Amino acid sequence: MIEGVSRRTLAGSSGTYNVRATELAVDRGRLKSINATVVFLDDTQHCFKLDKRAKGEALLEAVFQHLELIEKDYFGLQFTENGVIPSVTNTDILRWLNPKKSIKKQMRGGFFYFCVKFYVSDPSKLQEEYTRYHLYLQLRKDILHGKLFVSPSTACLLASYTVQSELGDYHPEEHKPGYISGMVLIPGQTEQLENQISELHKLHKGQSPADAEFNFLDHGKRLDMYGVDLHKAKDSADKELDIGVTCNGLVVFQNNIRINTLSWAKIVKISFKRRHFFVQLRREMSENYDTVLGFNMMTYRSSKHLWKSCVEHHSFFRLNQPVCPSNNRGFRRLLPGPFLLGSRFSYSGRTEIQTIEESRMSQPRPHRTFLRFKSKYCSKQPVNNNTESKSSKSILKSSAKGSHDNKVKSVDKEPRPAWGPTSSLVSDDEGGFISSAVRPSSSSSGTGLAATGRNYVDDDMSSSIYDIPAYDTESSLGCENNVVCIHMNADEEGRFGFNVRGGSDLGLPIVVSRVVPNTAAFRSQPKLCEGDQVLMINGQEVSEMVHDDVVNLIRAARDVEHDGKLVLTVQQKGDDDDDECLKEKEEEPLFQYIPESPPSVMSSDPLVQSILLLGDGLASGSLLTQFEQLYRHKPETSMDNARTTQNIHKNRYRDIAPYDITRYIIKNQDHDYINANYINMEIPGSGIINRYIATQGPLQTTISDFWCMVLESRSTLIVMVTALVEKGRQKCAKYWPPINETLEVNSNISLKMVSEETDTSNIIVYRQIELTEISTNETRSVTQLQYSLWPDHGVPDDSDRLLNLVGAVRKERAGVVEPVVIHCSAGIGRTGVIILLETALCLIEAGQPVYPLEIVRQMRDQRAMMVQTSNQYKFVCSCIHYAFTQGIVKPLPEYSQQ
Repeated sequence: MIEGVSRRTLAGSSGTYNVRATELAVDRGRLKSINATVVFLDDTQHCFKLDKRAKGEALLEAVFQHLELIEKDYFGLQFTENGVIPSVTNTDILRWLNPKKSIKKQMRGGFFYFCVKFYVSDPSKLQEEYTRYHLYLQLRKDILHGKLFVSPSTACLLASYTVQSELGDYHPEEHKPGYISGMVLIPGQTEQLENQISELHKLHKGQSPADAEFNFLDHGKRLDMYGVDLHKAKDSADKELDIGVTCNGLVVFQNNIRINTLSWAKIVKISFKRRHFFVQLRREMSENYDTVLGFNMMTYRSSKHLWKSCVEHHSFFRLNQPVCPSNNRGFRRLLPGPFLLGSRFSYSGRTEIQTIEESRMSQPRPHRTFLRFKSKYCSKQPVNNNTESKSSKSILKSSAKGSHDNKVKSVDKEPRPAWGPTSSLVSDDEGGFISSAVRPSSSSSGTGLAATGRNYVDDDMSSSIYDIPAYDTESSLGCENNVVCIHMNADEEGRFGFNVRGGSDLGLPIVVSRVVPNTAAFRSQPKLCEGDQVLMINGQEVSEMVHDDVVNLIRAARDVEHDGKLVLTVQQKGDDDDDECLKEKEEEPLFQYIPESPPSVMSSDPLVQSILLLGDGLASGSLLTQFEQLYRHKPETSMDNARTTQNIHKNRYRDIAPYDITRYIIKNQDHDYINANYINMEIPGSGIINRYIATQGPLQTTISDFWCMVLESRSTLIVMVTALVEKGRQKCAKYWPPINETLEVNSNISLKMVSEETDTSNIIVYRQIELTEISTNETRSVTQLQYSLWPDHGVPDDSDRLLNLVGAVRKERAGVVEPVVIHCSAGIGRTGVIILLETALCLIEAGQPVYPLEIVRQMRDQRAMMVQTSNQYKFVCSCIHYAFTQGIVKPLPEYSQQ
């Protein structure tokens, strides 16, 4: 039968399936992926599977999608060197994941830690409760780990908000004595502190978890170390310092006391050179020289880490958009020769301005429900600083000792002085066995400090022979068995042309950190490349050797017994992104410029001087520091009427009450109380007194009281700076009738809505209301201006809108001496901003100096807590500065001639 079938038919009917090849192909596909485990702020973990060539941004995006986090630019991922457990005492081992570099090159043990990277200056800037919750978790970790220092009283207050968030209102029948004894709340927790926390918890009745967490953040942002990224350093006298990087600039601490503050506005450029970190300050008008501050860091790695932190913080908080890498290349200088020197690092994310703008412009998503993390419970014992999960502890435990040793060893050698006598520069090489490939002349000093008349001087080469850059994110320790032997001979000077880093004392493998072109290491076959891990030197294993022993072993290869020959057994790095060693590269940036504002022009005019001081305060952040220190309630001023049984239910918020001495007293009612205060703001030199009645948004039960106040005060203008409902919560009752309809408020007051229209920009709503006193049949027109695009605890979208609103208020009140009734929801935050801005504009027109803090003080002397948040204060100050510098408001001729 088979012989009768044609050859073609047999061929077409056959088939082969290669089982072994198919299985190998599947296995190869598996090898093309990597697993990255992320530890989140609530100590949960999640493993992400990614392509092995994926960059950091892929992992970051996967994490943000997993969390469903929208305001994501404040957060990042940290990893540790060689899997060492991170701790407060050894922060040098923590590195931020670079979004533009391969994940594989940055993995040190497979664990990443989700953290807050940029601490928002005011939590009210965050639009979502979910984002604030993650910031809340981070601050709790910072306090428990000792990173954020707090006094016992403040710690108890913050802990009480945590208890309120997790357990809800205090109930005696549920919360027996010792009900929080098992919760880990603060460092050094004792029974006495727990009793204080419990007493404070009783005062928070009625606060939702979101409210309690917001109050936690509101107090947490006032802590001295909030948002400070600390780096160990020493000054020229070898005294230990801490350099902190913040949203406002750099702060210097000595013995935990702040001794200097350098705002971004005062800094011209920052740079680092090996272990030394330099800050060049702007030249003052009275100076004819440049001021350059030099600090000695612990290692090259810590110096570069500080510099990167400065670049990222400045870019995120100060720039409208990040500087493109192509433009950033202009920040580096060319030294003699063909090599472009200077770090290529630049911030690649979005800035805070872009983040806030996108959050405001994006479509609001439905209220997100999420499960809150509960505090850990434990028996009575000191709080353990290590909060990683048990699985991560067991994996990383073996490296803990190396972490501690690294801390001790790193300060054994004294840092070289930042300044030395004038001398020509030695090689820019890192020492070791690298020959001098590029030697700049003294006139082209890499530090850019020629204006000071001093040049950077290297120490003796032998004293720092392997004092070289520590682990960076360029190299990936081999994951394949690419083990090769490399032979090379020393040159005439006994150098091989490469550097190494690591050692058992540092808890790091021995890795080639640099190979100089046209040297023995560069010409070797196979070629020695940066990132190659050294396993053996001349047949001797080095995995258990300390760094100094490895150095001595390489030196010994130059001796006669070895004939100057060196045999390295290395595990070559993977070929993730490049197939050959990087050439012509210098890690150290010579300059990193910070955009410099034009120098201020000094003036004897008090108004101009006050505006210059205002600008400096905005730039340095000192403005906010002073505001945070100002009392919120005037000392020894009573609020007894608001606390009485018959009046307490008339307050929208239990903690917002009027002073007794300035409160508005209703006359023709069976009661006299309303949550409102007179506020009078005098404009010196003009004879003007702007009169206001600041009040809360009416409750449904206090609408009658509100209109009685308007009637009796003879006010003809109401300014409403809130929406009726915000984020599902009522902020104000609707106290006016629909268009062309009449509303009888009580037996003596009747209202009729005559007209309702918006301005040309569709921002301000104008309402004309006829107010009739029924007993006298007297009618008068009342104008209401409503601005509703202003979130509670937040600020408007831009300065122009707020200036337009205040301009409309000033236009409506022209020639009127009766007080303006102004309210938001609580009658303190947005209400205070309007009064502050109008007062400042009137002072400018009168040619008087403007000191916003003094204006706030005057307001708070008449109504508590006016201008509620530092974010609001900063915004209104920027509006004042903008209005004057842009010529929107100028001194009037009759006052400027005086």
